[in-house]
Amino acid sequence: MNLYRIILVDDEEEVRKSIIKKINWQAAGFKVVGDAENGQEALEKIELLEPDVVLTDIKMPYMDGLTLAGKIREKYPSIKMVIFSGFDDFEYAKQAIKFNVIEYILKPVNVEELTAILLKIKSNLDEEIAQRRDVNLLRENYRQSLPIIREHFLNDLIRRPVPHKEAEEKLRQYALDILGAKKWVVAAIDIEHGEINREDGLSFHKEKDLIPISILQMLKEMLRGSFRILLFTASMEAKQVLIAAIDETNSQTGFITVMGDVCKEIKRVLEVPITVGIGKGCTSLTDISVSYQSAVDALGYKAMVGTGGVIYIYDVEPMKKGKLLWESQDEAQLFSAVKFGPSLHIQKTVEEILERIGGARVHASQQQVYRISIISSIIRLVQQYDLDLPEIFGREGYPESMTKIVKEEVFGKWLLDACLQIHEQMSQERETSMQRIIQEAKRYIQENYSDPELSVEKLCRHLHMSPAYFSTMFKKETGQAYTAYLTEVRLNQAVELLRMTNDKTYVIAAKVGYQEQNYFSYVFKKRFGVSPTKYRTSQTEKKE
Repeated sequence: MNLYRIILVDDEEEVRKSIIKKINWQAAGFKVVGDAENGQEALEKIELLEPDVVLTDIKMPYMDGLTLAGKIREKYPSIKMVIFSGFDDFEYAKQAIKFNVIEYILKPVNVEELTAILLKIKSNLDEEIAQRRDVNLLRENYRQSLPIIREHFLNDLIRRPVPHKEAEEKLRQYALDILGAKKWVVAAIDIEHGEINREDGLSFHKEKDLIPISILQMLKEMLRGSFRILLFTASMEAKQVLIAAIDETNSQTGFITVMGDVCKEIKRVLEVPITVGIGKGCTSLTDISVSYQSAVDALGYKAMVGTGGVIYIYDVEPMKKGKLLWESQDEAQLFSAVKFGPSLHIQKTVEEILERIGGARVHASQQQVYRISIISSIIRLVQQYDLDLPEIFGREGYPESMTKIVKEEVFGKWLLDACLQIHEQMSQERETSMQRIIQEAKRYIQENYSDPELSVEKLCRHLHMSPAYFSTMFKKETGQAYTAYLTEVRLNQAVELLRMTNDKTYVIAAKVGYQEQNYFSYVFKKRFGVSPTKYRTSQTEKKE
């Protein structure tokens, strides 16, 4: 049985020991992973021990239980809080409720009462976990969320190049029926609200918000049986988007013709004119984003062509046959593979590029220009991240190596090797960069440890990092939590001041970042076993 982790916080050691001794923790479903004498110490231990429950007194020095509860609620909202106190004061109870404390009990702690509370908390924790793991509940939540998930994926598909295999898997997972087509074509639909001029139709009905829904419904009805389609709203331009699968039984020309008829019928029935931009057909799901962008571009010709009908991109931008172009989305896809890996994904992306070159029926000079464009992209990536250019292009340098690597027989191997080397350099750079950040953090702590407000949040503002990510990386790199490291720096400095100066204890406390002399003495004694005064005396005696 997995036991839940609990920390006890009380400034009276006897009380802590008594509670720990009297309660059958395992039978209640818990194990005590630590205890603390005050809220400040508790916060430090919470970061290290990651408890599920904190049981704390209210009245404690340095940081009381309510302040602790507030900080826990702010930083660790999943931790359950139980407060006990010898003060039967409703104001305390009200504040405890404000901080979402789940139980408030009075001292002296009754064994039966606390055990009952622990069993109740265990039951609640068990129920929370069971709900989160409940397969049927997860399925139901997934089913309810599926329309939103589908629309999010489809927006992603038109916004950026999604690898063909990944797109296939998602379409299959979300039961979106456009797989196995010869090609796909995207249509972007604008509702021309400004051209509605009749006051007796649906367009001037009180329920104007129903017009887009009515249009989508008519599109589904008129295309059903002829084309497999997906209809959704684009989050970027708030246009209605249609992705059509072109199969053996239909054609892109047929689709354009049908969409023209749809425009007329919607105008006749709903009295709402729509303009449909139809993009380039594509044979890979990866290029759906290209088809969508060209559909949007087609709508841009409304001022020239007119509204209320179909605008096919190749009618306004004649197709350039026999062109092999390295476009921005191709570069973005390659860069994404290189930056994030893994190596197999990089290799697959490079293979797709080489297949595109090999399969293009163009003159050899166009293939060469295409390869040069890819090389230029690689150079930009190397320069953007200040990587080792000679490592990528050879020691003879870029101009000299260009004549070699641009050749068909060596380009493929060079491109794969270059991408893998850049990926490795970027990975090493990220690791080195984190080491530099940790060194900068240590330097900042050394220079600012006297600041009592030196929190991880303040340090991260200086480093321009998120506290959660920094804390994780700091502990990974140093083996210590941030608070433990800061305490060590402060106490080591305090030791030097005790040995080398005659400053009073309260002066030393302030110099090393402690606003309260008593708390400084408490932390010092906990670390060295003696108070600052006795430590100084022992050092003086050693010298004599």
